[in-house]
Amino acid sequence: MPGLTNQIGDIVAGQLREHRLPPESPAETYSTPRRLTVRIARVPERQTDLEELVNGPPVSASFKPDGTPAPAAAGFAAKQGVEVGALERVQTPKGAYLAFRRRQRGKAAVDVLPAVLGATLRALAFPKAMRWDARLEDGHGELLFGRPIRWILYLYGGRVVPFTISRSSAAQTGQVQDVSSGAVSYGHRFLTTSGRAGRAIKVRSFDEYRARLLENFVVLARGDRHDKIASQLDAKAQRLQGRVSRVVHLHSTLLQEVPDLVEYPSVVAGTFGLEFLDLPEEVLTTTLIHHQHYFPMEAEDGKLKNAFLAVINTEPDNERTIARNAERVVTARLRDARFFWEADRKVALAARVDRLATLLFHKKLGSYKEKAERIARLAEWLAREALGADEVTAQHAAKAARLAKADLTTDMVREFTELQGTMGGIYAREERLPEEVWKAIYFHYLPVGVEADAPPNRAQLGTAAVTWAAVSLADRLDTIVGLFSAGERPTGSRDPYGLRRAAQGAMKILVDGTPSLPVTALVEQAHRNYGERPVAADGWQEAVSEFLKEREAHVFDRRGFRMDEIRAVLPHWASPHLALKRIEAVQTSRSSADFEALAVLLKRVNNITRGHGKTAGMSDLKARLKEPAELALADEIDRRFPAIGKAALAANYGEAMRELAALREPVDRFFVDVLVMADDVDLRDARLTLLTTLKEAIREWVGDIAEIAPDEAK
Repeated sequence: MPGLTNQIGDIVAGQLREHRLPPESPAETYSTPRRLTVRIARVPERQTDLEELVNGPPVSASFKPDGTPAPAAAGFAAKQGVEVGALERVQTPKGAYLAFRRRQRGKAAVDVLPAVLGATLRALAFPKAMRWDARLEDGHGELLFGRPIRWILYLYGGRVVPFTISRSSAAQTGQVQDVSSGAVSYGHRFLTTSGRAGRAIKVRSFDEYRARLLENFVVLARGDRHDKIASQLDAKAQRLQGRVSRVVHLHSTLLQEVPDLVEYPSVVAGTFGLEFLDLPEEVLTTTLIHHQHYFPMEAEDGKLKNAFLAVINTEPDNERTIARNAERVVTARLRDARFFWEADRKVALAARVDRLATLLFHKKLGSYKEKAERIARLAEWLAREALGADEVTAQHAAKAARLAKADLTTDMVREFTELQGTMGGIYAREERLPEEVWKAIYFHYLPVGVEADAPPNRAQLGTAAVTWAAVSLADRLDTIVGLFSAGERPTGSRDPYGLRRAAQGAMKILVDGTPSLPVTALVEQAHRNYGERPVAADGWQEAVSEFLKEREAHVFDRRGFRMDEIRAVLPHWASPHLALKRIEAVQTSRSSADFEALAVLLKRVNNITRGHGKTAGMSDLKARLKEPAELALADEIDRRFPAIGKAALAANYGEAMRELAALREPVDRFFVDVLVMADDVDLRDARLTLLTTLKEAIREWVGDIAEIAPDEAK
């Protein structure tokens, strides 16, 4: 609902401007589960007048030698309905032409507003739009919408704006009729008793509308509903000597979701049997939060209580009855969960791996059992070769990877799909597998976010940091490389296999880790790991590299780096952890006037050396150069390059940037005193080679500094 609410406000304001009724105040938007509301306090009474210049024939062809109008001028004037004398002469790039300035007086707002609403309804985007036998009188045919529209309240200056949604004759019944605008809205469906839609409310202004809705048990503003829910949750929890579980605040958007499920919120408390507290906390919170939209409660020590809070869409007059109904549903779900918990633990995870053969990963890539074997091999290789792990850790990574998908065969995950991976880790912990194994399984679907502090953090991982990284990376790389090779690439908004999400997680791990191998080597190993399967689609490797580079750029963008900073370090995308250090140094260094000026000069270097690929040592170049400014630049490069290279090799990019900034003055002097494109071919080649050597060395050590745009605010 929040997305739709913001969308409709922007669309209405845009349509008003498009229809020459530019709003004089911002659009205010409101929503409940049953209504979308837009209020704009000031809209002009009339459209702005339209003035259009209509070009006619050339002046040279418009008049006879005696100055009387030629047929071309007379015909154009007649077409516009005026005399030739009413035409103007205008200058165009093609010469002087006759033209007519047509003025059209704007219509009254009330006559234009129906078209504004019609265009708005058609422009609203829904994940899924439905057919409901509805049409508008705009010549564009059927109106698709997220749900059938039941009523339209459309007022301008207290007057109803006429608007109708027509229903087909086949749909016209006593219950299904045309929907016409009026001055009527409806209250809460259950707390007012005048029919299924709620009590009819006739209004003439927005203030009256909001007040009358509240009288009829509808809190219009989403923020007011949110605050009311939050305050009642806290008050109710305190009365029950507890608090809302931290899980709600850390891992759930429940408090943001429930205001969109109710119009008149209240909170009731319920309980469940103490015996269910023996279930894993993740099972309890998933049941309550994801399946029921209830708020788990915990004691002051952080342990879950056998209690929950439910947000309801009514007054809590019969609180105990409502709570009992909620308790019955929760208890039934928890009984199922306890049965699954007990049944699943009778079969070890290792014994479940063979069952993965019955689950298809992809028709070209085989079953989940085949995937499990692949990621076991890849995780072991990653741990040892890329993450520098010892043999024991590498074996732990292989074991965790082989078991990571086993919980897909459990009853618990079939019922609670949100817990895949999590339950595998819990079952592995119950089997007393090492922390390095069970935590790698538990967290292997993470990270989801790309922020630096996105879970899991080091405290959560403990000794499993390396095994988790190996397993999570192996799973993602196997999926990305396999599906790209099979020709399943994301296009536009279509990404049915979640490859963008998988790639973002992989790049987040690599950006924040310290792998010793480039991404390209990891991709190649993931592909070799498939053996004969799959048959690679043409260009898969280049496509994967470009895709991962884009996702790395997305990670940096989400962390607040500017696009020019991102472009500057993308030549080094294949070493993501070093790209992060580089971009942090660029971000810090750009505040230096010398560094920014050098970036501008290097842009000039890039332009003038385009197509010149030669580099050379300074001693060779000095023998070919003659101007003091170019010799001084060569000397400065000779003097500073060792320090810059040493700093870059140690990943001390801040120091490398400081050394680079000192080159600003000699580069500037070079361009003032030296003509690069000299007539002497050898001299011109030497100068281009000097600049190319400078450019390529900076790009290799730091990045493409020429991408940094000057800060206009300075």
